[in-house]
Amino acid sequence: MNDIGAQADGALGAFCLDTTITGGFDTFLRGWQTQVGDDFPQPTYSPATIRDFRMKTRVAKVRDVAIVDVHGVSAAETAGTPGGVEDQVRLYVMRRGAWTLSDPRDRGEHTISAGQFLLRYVGRPAHFTTVPQTTAKILVLPAATLKPLLGNRIITGPVGAAEVRLLVAHATMVHAAMADLSPVGVQAVHSTLIELAKAVARRRFDDVEPQLAPAIVQAAKDLAGSLLADPELSPAILARELNVSVRTLQRAFAAVGESVTAYIRHRRLEEARLALTAPHGEPRVSVSELAAHWQFADSSHFTRAFKKRYGQTPTEYARSIRPARD
Repeated sequence: MNDIGAQADGALGAFCLDTTITGGFDTFLRGWQTQVGDDFPQPTYSPATIRDFRMKTRVAKVRDVAIVDVHGVSAAETAGTPGGVEDQVRLYVMRRGAWTLSDPRDRGEHTISAGQFLLRYVGRPAHFTTVPQTTAKILVLPAATLKPLLGNRIITGPVGAAEVRLLVAHATMVHAAMADLSPVGVQAVHSTLIELAKAVARRRFDDVEPQLAPAIVQAAKDLAGSLLADPELSPAILARELNVSVRTLQRAFAAVGESVTAYIRHRRLEEARLALTAPHGEPRVSVSELAAHWQFADSSHFTRAFKKRYGQTPTEYARSIRPARD
């Protein structure tokens, strides 16, 4: 378990736990209660789940919002008769596996499969089950600001929806920044989480809202990272996938002191540099192969860009690290 920034006023709390390596259900439950608290109580689990609880969990609490990343190696299932009131909105973003939710209002079930999301208001506790190897990001959100937008609707769709991409990107940034957040920072990230959750409920977001610029940038970076070797990668492609204008995307990057084109070029150069550090015994790629793979016009253009970035040509860089590597 790793406490990474709980504040005395309870505004923040976080922990990471891998029960496939150490501990078990009891360790998980103690960590959750200590670092996340009673505002986000855990349900009652089935005896089979408790007996074989193999899960990797990362949780960040920001005031009345909880961000939960979970990879369940084993299956999980709740048990007993749920009681009480939860009065929360939950967003499930499924990366792998499946998560099935019961609905006490209509006694039906909703299964969220890999590549899909589900957003709904939860008034009363309900059962859920997951299959082994399920990976998901779950956001628990305050009902006061989101229930009026949702009512009894259950909103579903692909995780690639622009507003979901932005919310997931921002939530991931929150995890990374937890330890360094000031009270003003807590307010900023919390407000953005709520605004982006509203955007998911509305299925659209205000792309000129300055508060959303960091989330737009991070979502664009995440998307660019999966497309770096694609010759079609460009600001226009990223803007289209995020459902914003190119101008909005460029303005968002400018707000954090970058440009879209420069970011793509720097990431490609970094990947090329890493390729030059291949361990001894692995085949080494040539400068011309690197230039072609990372979409530089030719070897000369790649070499000039590499030297400007790292102070050495690719050949000089590879030679300089070879003695230490070999």
